Amino acid sequence: QVQLVESGGGLVQPGGSLRLHCAASGIILSSYATRWYRQAPGKQREYVAVINSIGTTNYRDSVKGRFTISRDNAKNTVYLQMNSLKPEDMAVYYCNVAVGEVGYWGQGTQVTVSS
Repeated sequence: QVQLVESGGGLVQPGGSLRLHCAASGIILSSYATRWYRQAPGKQREYVAVINSIGTTNYRDSVKGRFTISRDNAKNTVYLQMNSLKPEDMAVYYCNVAVGEVGYWGQGTQVTVSS
């Protein structure tokens, strides 16, 4: 019913950029908040950014000024533009939508930052 699919990950050098996509079906993203999380090997999953139903955004401190979350309502897709990437940004990135007490997750997309 509800499906979230992340894409856009890949291999990038430090200082490079990637744009991640979270494409949704079975749910209208503009009715909810969408969050990006990431999980590095051996680490807990951590919050990265959020955009709410009216377009208000917020970010964890370590990505402020480098990452931008946005939404295209016509495409029902949320994006995460990542600039000035650092090795510590390397992780699997997931999008999440909470509908009441139910959380929906995508399968994740791998971001590798290496020289």
